[in-house]
Amino acid sequence: MRIANIGHLGIKELRGFLREPALVILIVYAFSLSVYTHSKAMPETLSKAAIGIVDEDRSPLSLRITTAFYPPYFLAPETITTSQMDTRMDAGLDTFALDIPPDFQRDLLAGKHPTLQLNVDATRMTQAFTGAGYIQSIISSEVSAFLAHHRGANDMPVELALRARFNPQLNPGWFGAVTSIIDSVTMLAIILTGAALIREREHGTVEHLLVMPVTPFEIMVSKVWSMGLVVLVASGLSLTFVVQGLLSIPTQGSLALFLAGTALEVFATTALGIFLATIAGSMPQFGMLMVLVLLPLQILSGGMTPRESMPDIIQWIMLAAPNTHFVILAQSVLFRGAGLAVVWPQLLALVAIGAVFFSIALNRFRAFLK
Repeated sequence: MRIANIGHLGIKELRGFLREPALVILIVYAFSLSVYTHSKAMPETLSKAAIGIVDEDRSPLSLRITTAFYPPYFLAPETITTSQMDTRMDAGLDTFALDIPPDFQRDLLAGKHPTLQLNVDATRMTQAFTGAGYIQSIISSEVSAFLAHHRGANDMPVELALRARFNPQLNPGWFGAVTSIIDSVTMLAIILTGAALIREREHGTVEHLLVMPVTPFEIMVSKVWSMGLVVLVASGLSLTFVVQGLLSIPTQGSLALFLAGTALEVFATTALGIFLATIAGSMPQFGMLMVLVLLPLQILSGGMTPRESMPDIIQWIMLAAPNTHFVILAQSVLFRGAGLAVVWPQLLALVAIGAVFFSIALNRFRAFLK
């Protein structure tokens, strides 16, 4: 092995990458606009939902309920009449319409069980699905606090004080931005190395490499370090300028430790990309393989759903995937401020999985060149 050969071949790969505008645009989009949109448009986020309230009770309790809806989850409630409810919802002015009936407070204090009516515009699926739960929780909280005040403190001897760690505002945008970077690192590391190898085949330059005094190991390492460098630099810039700068999302841990974990993740996934490229005969086939491999990796790695909520067998199987350990490492470092003493098992797992993937891909790559 000659280091000079690996360096020169890697520079060649970088030049080839810069001559592919589609790949350059993909990198820029994935680590900038995609991160921004994931932060601002999380599917489960309730943001600035329009609500109208028909207050037929005009009591302190109904006023308390009305003033409990405030930004950023809701717009300031509009006080409307019963006749306006359907008209405003038909016009799309309100997503929710809450009707507080007459004598609501009196019936509640008398021990009765009065009912509130909530109309929901279900054509706005995202807000309708989560907003109804938010409204129910808010009303229950306000009614409980009101009854506790009027019936005395002895009826409510225990008060639960909630403290949210690492994300005090419970802002899902923080989670969405970091998760987008994690997913993009895995996806683009596979795409760039796989596309680089398939591009060599389609342009006929593989034969040129075979007559040169270079080994398959040198060729493969050059693709790994060059495409991995692109992903590593792009992820670092995205975290610094988009997440911390543009979105003002605080990151608790060491950026150097995160980039070290990213480098190991890139090492494993670029080897996986080369392996998939040796199986695929063309870019369309490579794209189909990407769908079959990438979707399970991203869905079952713990980035979208906590691993603890998955079946035990899935958790054990996904320990063989590099991005499972990368998700744990990235979330621990960036969200919780964990140091090397906490995430060293994930670093060792990424080294081991990367070495296995690299060995398998290298054997396949040697057979591919023959």
